[in-house]
Amino acid sequence: MPKLSDNSAGDERLLMGNEAIARGALEAGLQVAAGYPGTPSSEIVDSLSKAAGDVPLYVEWSANEKVSMEVAAAASFAGLRSLCAMKQNGINVASDFLLHLAGSGIRGGMVIVSCDDPGALSSVNEGESRHFARLVEIPLLEPGEFQEAKDMTRWAFELSEQLGTPVMLRSVTRMSHASGIVRFDSLPGKPRRAVFRCEGFMLDTDEGPMVSAPVGYRHEMQQERIRRARELFEASPFNTYEGPERPELLAVTCSAAALYCREAVSMLGAAGRVGILKIGTTWPLPVGLVKMRLAAAEKVIFVEEILPFLEENVKVIAAESAREIGVKTFYGKNEGTLPMNGELNPDRVAAAMAGILGIPFGDPAADYRRQAEAAAEAMAPQRGQTFCPGCPHRASFWLLQEALHLDNRKGFVCGDIGCYSLALLPCGFNSLKTLHAMGSGMGIASGFGKLGAFGMDQPVVTVCGDSTFYHAVLPALINAIHHRADVLMAILDNSGTAMTGFQPHPGSAVNALGEPAPHVDIETLCRSLGVSVEVRDPFDLAETRRAVNRLLEQGGVRVLVLRQSCALSPAKRAKRAFRVHVDDAACLGESCGCGRFCTRVFRCPGLLWDKAAGKARIDEVICAGCGICSFICPQGAIVKEVP
Repeated sequence: MPKLSDNSAGDERLLMGNEAIARGALEAGLQVAAGYPGTPSSEIVDSLSKAAGDVPLYVEWSANEKVSMEVAAAASFAGLRSLCAMKQNGINVASDFLLHLAGSGIRGGMVIVSCDDPGALSSVNEGESRHFARLVEIPLLEPGEFQEAKDMTRWAFELSEQLGTPVMLRSVTRMSHASGIVRFDSLPGKPRRAVFRCEGFMLDTDEGPMVSAPVGYRHEMQQERIRRARELFEASPFNTYEGPERPELLAVTCSAAALYCREAVSMLGAAGRVGILKIGTTWPLPVGLVKMRLAAAEKVIFVEEILPFLEENVKVIAAESAREIGVKTFYGKNEGTLPMNGELNPDRVAAAMAGILGIPFGDPAADYRRQAEAAAEAMAPQRGQTFCPGCPHRASFWLLQEALHLDNRKGFVCGDIGCYSLALLPCGFNSLKTLHAMGSGMGIASGFGKLGAFGMDQPVVTVCGDSTFYHAVLPALINAIHHRADVLMAILDNSGTAMTGFQPHPGSAVNALGEPAPHVDIETLCRSLGVSVEVRDPFDLAETRRAVNRLLEQGGVRVLVLRQSCALSPAKRAKRAFRVHVDDAACLGESCGCGRFCTRVFRCPGLLWDKAAGKARIDEVICAGCGICSFICPQGAIVKEVP
């Protein structure tokens, strides 16, 4: 079977964008890769981990994004080529170190891949990572199609070494997860030997220590690197123009939005009226190229996703060059021609261009969408976001909410990012009352837990996942312990980074390469901090209920580990602990008085309401066999049996 690591120059393969990035890194001679899982970036490190057995490559899933960048930086300091990959939120986590790294510079080529998520398809925000490149003064590249994703990644390593600075490569969801044909080039030969030279003078970038001081000198070097990058970018093959020499409308675009522009122009039949300037080197901008293309057009539309980064930076060039290139009319996000949030698509771009050019345009897909929506409304079941069948989080939040209601002091639950974020919704009984960044649930709970002096007597509970615990919760937990906060922390341990594909974390017994690795035990770690810890199985409702009720009555910091593997984990997939069915004789249906409690409140997708019979049913196709629903039926009509 063909592999991403095949040394087969000239072969053409269908690759996902993230796979193309990984292949480009392998062709560049990558030797160390690190990351933290997060959609839409996860497949980059996943792909590299699969290749590690065939090429001299070390790959790890780090505890968090900042650590992954530090691991990659260490390899670069030792002269190797390295990569770290993360989603847009991860750049926020890593930004403290990134600011210092930009100052110190690097030695071996180092590429930072950030995958943004326009429309927040798999995120809680549309965070825009490009501004970090400008903030810390490092080059920014954005591939506009799949072959370019591979080729640009390869070039990014060469650029990084040439300038002595890390290079950021930004992808977006449609670039990362869509697929296209990619032509392979050859893989490098003999790997480099790692040597960290650190005995030279402090200002010697080749032989001295890697530090970001003295600041004045280092900052001047950063700006010199950016100046050199700008010169190189003027002739970059990743900046392209297509269209008439003097277009009626100039589209300035980047990344996947370039594909939307090309399709929009084709839809409108406007190839003779619209020019497309696709910029792959989006920071620093190639000023000469931009000025040349602006000078040839009177009207300019900026087509890019998330914030108007390209738009605002090009406008600065236009303002500074107004006497030379003339005054332009600009369209884009800032004046409302294109939306400031959400994903773009060819139809949206075509509608915007048509309005500027005066071309009649009717959305060709509008009628189809109306028909599809009408059919979906008539035939598809109405079901919102929910936990998977057999998800242990449903049982955990059921028990937490039950305990808080019985306590009757208006207690609440703080949370953060993970599958369990769904507990904000009815499927998690609307449990979460705060939801922010990874680890912030514990930090916020630590703050709430000190408000007793001001009259707050509400019980404070916080939840986090096992991967999040290692990623970001430990500092907040230590803070709560040190300051004697009053908070109950429930760690929802489902045995992996479940939301992104079960990548290993420090609590796993294997690493990214599939090798045995030391297991950092959650409860042992917590106990070493001097906090009481109990471990329970959320599927053992009776015992766990007693534990939650007891812990809620106690004061100080206490930890409850709720341990049960995800129903979709490799260990449990397609395995059912119980066969579950409804006893028709016991189910009273609409006469019960429960108001369809099982389907209305508990909301497991494996539970259905049979309108014809007026009774509950088990969907045996998707039921995971956890058996928790048997505990919540007031009539005991749901029965579980060992298969």
